[in-house]
Amino acid sequence: MIYFAFFFFSVSGSFAIPPPVRHYARGPKIKKKAPEGLFSDLAPTMLKKEYADIPLAQTTDDLVKRLLSLEMASNTDKFRLKKEQLIAKVQRDEHDRSSVEVRVAVLTTRIRNLQEHLQKHHKDKANKRRMLMAIDQRKKLLKNLRLVHYDAFERVCSQLGITYTFPPEYYRRVSRRWKAKKQFSIKLYNAVQKQKAEQRQKMRQSLAATETEATEAKVTQ
Repeated sequence: MIYFAFFFFSVSGSFAIPPPVRHYARGPKIKKKAPEGLFSDLAPTMLKKEYADIPLAQTTDDLVKRLLSLEMASNTDKFRLKKEQLIAKVQRDEHDRSSVEVRVAVLTTRIRNLQEHLQKHHKDKANKRRMLMAIDQRKKLLKNLRLVHYDAFERVCSQLGITYTFPPEYYRRVSRRWKAKKQFSIKLYNAVQKQKAEQRQKMRQSLAATETEATEAKVTQ
């Protein structure tokens, strides 16, 4: 009876010896430096876009000025102000709102805002898709601008801090079937070239043998 009770409790796990606690040494966690935000260079004391050109907003008291400043502004207001700053860097004149340079500046503002958003919310697939579409659209505009007006292209890239990379020669997606087919074709080409080289070597040797036989026949005559 005692043996049965001991067997029952040992099977149920009440008398089981817990595994030893192992505290393995871990290296220190390296904190990644967070990239600078899109609005990091905007001072909190700056006025919103719609109040920046009003002289009365500059002379009002501190409480009202604080309400009209970026300190109490939303991200939408900051985004508008940042977009206007980037447009002012590349626009051809003060009334230019539809040129390729302005469209590139607007897309750049949108892309950087979405990049900052995706740093915090990396599972937001909808905004990631919007960002990739904006990147492709900006790449297409920069490609056309580079072909048509190279000076403007260089100025836009330098003013907006854009690094232009050349598009790949082929946009075809590399699949396993295509890769295996490519490797087989390369292997077949090398085998054919090797076979042709052996045939050429045999032909040279046969020609050399016939020439030596002809010279020996002339000597004997």
